[in-house]
Amino acid sequence: MRDPRPPAPEPRSPVLLSVIVITRNEAPRLGRCLQSVALADEVIVVDSGSTDGTPDIARAHGATVVETTDWPGFGPQKQRALDAAHGRWVLSLDADEWLDDGLAEAVRRVVQAPADGAGPAGYELSRLSAFCGQWMRASGWYPDLVLRLVRRDRARFTADLVHERLTVDGPVERLSGGELLHDTMASLEDAIDKMNRYSSGRARDLAARGRQGGLGRAVAHGLWAFLRTFVLRRGFRDGRLGFVLAVHNAETTYYRYLKLWLGEGDRLPPVPPAVERR
Repeated sequence: MRDPRPPAPEPRSPVLLSVIVITRNEAPRLGRCLQSVALADEVIVVDSGSTDGTPDIARAHGATVVETTDWPGFGPQKQRALDAAHGRWVLSLDADEWLDDGLAEAVRRVVQAPADGAGPAGYELSRLSAFCGQWMRASGWYPDLVLRLVRRDRARFTADLVHERLTVDGPVERLSGGELLHDTMASLEDAIDKMNRYSSGRARDLAARGRQGGLGRAVAHGLWAFLRTFVLRRGFRDGRLGFVLAVHNAETTYYRYLKLWLGEGDRLPPVPPAVERR
């Protein structure tokens, strides 16, 4: 005799890993990023007004797309993505970053481990970045440990407009086994654009904290940024581009304090950037 009761619903698999990405006009780069995280149970892309088909590319890779019309800054925008995630673990990426095979396997081992409540609340990943087409292995860029894999219920982004940080409630360990690859500032034009955008954003952050600028401060901080990058962090080992990067860091710092001194940190509205050119 046929059982009149409806069949019990199939149990839903738990969402072990959510990948979150914020974007704006990242069509040339987003596919590579999302292909590297095929292990994810869920991908959340929060897009800020792209006009190049970025949301369609995200959907084609199975991502859930949240489209926003405002730009609150990097920290608040990434917090939106974190709030939309459901995974036990969350991996935060930029669109110009991708996991090599070794790191993808290391992430898989972490998220598939038994959920007993013990262990780290987050993991730092080793990031290797390219500047103007060259992998930078000095200049303070490598090894570049970045906190990106976190327990969702114990993590939050700071509210900084730029240079936001993930914070976690609990211990953090380094995840070994591969590299997070980062193709940032592919050209000098990209570097100059970033210098202008980021110096404005950091001036606003400093103004909100009551910091003061000034011509002397701008010169002193800029000079220190150059020496720190090229000498103390051995930027000379990166050759000519190590020198270019040191100058870029010095100029970014110099204009940050100059804009703070001139009050532009308060007057300029936050301009939506090409979000992932970090």
